[in-house]
Amino acid sequence: MLKAISTHIHIRERLHPGILERLAEGGIEGIEVFAMRGHFDYHNPQHVREIASWFRSRDGVAFQSMHAPMSASGEWGNFDTPPLNIAGKERKERVAAMDEIKRAIEVAESIPFRFLVLHVGTPKDTFDEHKFESALTSIEHLHAFAKPLGVRLLLENIPNELTTPERLVQLIHTLQYDDIGVCLDLGHAHLAEGVDAAIASLRPLVRSVHVHDNHGGKDEHLWPGEGTIDWTRTMELLRTAPQIPALVLEIKGNPDGDPGFGKTVPPKMLSAWKLLET
Repeated sequence: MLKAISTHIHIRERLHPGILERLAEGGIEGIEVFAMRGHFDYHNPQHVREIASWFRSRDGVAFQSMHAPMSASGEWGNFDTPPLNIAGKERKERVAAMDEIKRAIEVAESIPFRFLVLHVGTPKDTFDEHKFESALTSIEHLHAFAKPLGVRLLLENIPNELTTPERLVQLIHTLQYDDIGVCLDLGHAHLAEGVDAAIASLRPLVRSVHVHDNHGGKDEHLWPGEGTIDWTRTMELLRTAPQIPALVLEIKGNPDGDPGFGKTVPPKMLSAWKLLET
């Protein structure tokens, strides 16, 4: 399985080559860039060129995926700006969300990447048929935009009723695109139906995995082994997937911006890979 990490761990900082180099020192083979304008400003050609230059110069580390923007705000946790919602009931809301997400997808013109991880709805969204139909239309539109750029859409299970494993299977089967898959978020699954049940439902569709831990009560984004997920069992199940997915560590950094692993090779990252390889 490809070893990757999300820049989510540095979400409160402007992304720069020094951060990417530091992450690469942990033995990773791929990076998922989190598209938030205060972190990675996908609207800014100069910032895009800066990150593109690093990836071109760094052998052995792929730009594996991009996490689609969740808000048009440049500030993490800014609740004054409404979240982007491709399943919103108002067409104006959906169009605004898709336009912002397309700006992030356009980064592939400068830095090719394989997958875009996409949220459907917002946290705690309830299910109804109108939202489901709106999501289908939005995903079709984004798929048409992303495919010529070589980007594949991955739908993520988040804490809402639109992205339960059963709903994700229904969405993808209804769309009938064989190049749309799932980014299985293990932490979110642990808080909902359970990791075993999520893998059982989504196994044929999983192309990438968000790896983080929690204690079953809230979305803590801890390092593997710091919560209550059974990682030996989880890895055994993931290895049975028809297409072996990438493992993307999606860890929460400290509020002061320090990701918590010092200025040398990240020891927690090395420990995580050791645990996941058992």
